[in-house]
Amino acid sequence: MRIARIATGLGLLAALLVPGQATAEPAAPAPRPLNLVLDGRSFTLKNAFAILEGRPVSARIAPNAQATMARTRAGALEALESGQRVYGWNQALGPLKDRPLSPEQAEQFQRNVLRSHAAGVGEPVPDHVARLALVIKANQMARGTYGVRPELPQRLLALVNAGVVPRMPQIGSLGTGDLQPQAAAGLAAIGEDAPVRYAGEEGPASALLPKAGLPASFTLKAGEALPIVSGSTVVAALLMDAVRRATVLADQAEGAFALFMEATRAEQGSLDARTHKERHIPEENAVAARLRAMVAGSGWMTEEGRKRLDPENYEPRVQDAVSVRAAPHILAGLRHVLADARRTLVREANSSTSNPLVFRRKQGTGYEFVMGGNWDASIMGHLADSLNAEIADVAVLSQELSGRLLSPRWSYGLPANLAGGTPGLNSGMVQVQSVAAALIPELQVRATPAGTLSRPVKDGQEDHNTMAMASARHLHENLDRLEIVLAVQYLMAAQGIDLIADKMTGLPLGPGTRALHAELRQYVAPLGDDRYMTPDLERVVALIRNGRLVPPPTTTRP
Repeated sequence: MRIARIATGLGLLAALLVPGQATAEPAAPAPRPLNLVLDGRSFTLKNAFAILEGRPVSARIAPNAQATMARTRAGALEALESGQRVYGWNQALGPLKDRPLSPEQAEQFQRNVLRSHAAGVGEPVPDHVARLALVIKANQMARGTYGVRPELPQRLLALVNAGVVPRMPQIGSLGTGDLQPQAAAGLAAIGEDAPVRYAGEEGPASALLPKAGLPASFTLKAGEALPIVSGSTVVAALLMDAVRRATVLADQAEGAFALFMEATRAEQGSLDARTHKERHIPEENAVAARLRAMVAGSGWMTEEGRKRLDPENYEPRVQDAVSVRAAPHILAGLRHVLADARRTLVREANSSTSNPLVFRRKQGTGYEFVMGGNWDASIMGHLADSLNAEIADVAVLSQELSGRLLSPRWSYGLPANLAGGTPGLNSGMVQVQSVAAALIPELQVRATPAGTLSRPVKDGQEDHNTMAMASARHLHENLDRLEIVLAVQYLMAAQGIDLIADKMTGLPLGPGTRALHAELRQYVAPLGDDRYMTPDLERVVALIRNGRLVPPPTTTRP
């Protein structure tokens, strides 16, 4: 399950108050509503991120999409009348796929599909992810290839518009992300006793839908249950949320590295644009450019700055350690996978991912059902695994850098353990760094690609499964861990800067690093004599979690 969220409920207001500080930040203005007209073709990541960030939503199906859906529905019913046998319409599911269903059984079958598939357990997906999954599902239905009535996606959107959030358990799905969680959402949408949240209350949909001003029940017609549970919209929503979170953490990882460079008076040659241009990796060029902008004009990262700590014994450095020289390339790896994920997710949100699909016949007139595997989430699952590997690598890099800050030899003269006051009497930040080190094995274990661990189920009918939900869950767990690891690096790098600031008098920090250091010091004082360190680290974790240590926009993020 997810790592416990530090300072949840109270938010930044309570978590970041410095002892003795009398004022708190003003409340943020209410976000503007997001008005969406869904047509199955034009949903964007900007729309997704707005939903994930808590914007209230007013969504509906575009009139032209409704007309297309109605035509497809009529064509699907005609195909059934002509005798086509179709999975989930007039045939049963899974290992029972060869069992025919009569028209009289259709309505009961829809309820039974949702009931039998809603067997998930564990923590439900976060509310903002559940809302997004319903919007993506409705948008995909709007493409007009599922054979459902327009009323079905509009019912799903009615829940979103009213602020009703189905509780969608995360554990239970294998090759698709929708079977278990969207079945729970489907039961809520038709007004059964599946749990929902509304206006701070949690309870059965049958009780809370009327409180939200929605009709208490909704009747599914033939073929409408399977499109609710067939697909990978929950995986897509979770991966979109991971991309959103990872992008902000990538920004802050670059800021943490720039602060580390200042604290250790690193050589700027590793940021030289000519070196990175020769690698032909656009993301690497961009990372190096942002780092150069953050430390531009730094007097600390010069020969004069490097001499200041021990002028009598100074010897020029030849080059810094690998973790410093290769950092722009390592950090670019995360940006590269994020770019791939963005392209994939936009495509996914505007695709038909159910089974079966309904198309006009290639020859002749009318429509026909085509059964296939468009619900499979292999590509998204493997992308989640790749993104998780990059997250773990950035965390390893961050932990290595914070570890260097403890050693006078590896940090080029910073006080041992970053201790303030009298070293020895004071132990400094050695145990703060241990927090990051303790999380690294957990990150590495969770970064093992679940997508390689397929196993057959359901009497061999589903004999290859992507395990994409496991990949997405592990990814979010590691994003939680990376927040803490980066907080350790920020806290220690800022301490390193403060411990030698007197010796660096007259030499400026770069504009970006100066701003980041000042922001952190609004909430956490430098460490003098040893003190209770958990509150300090929790404050910095809260800063990271709320995106407060994103570097100033000196360059454009790719």
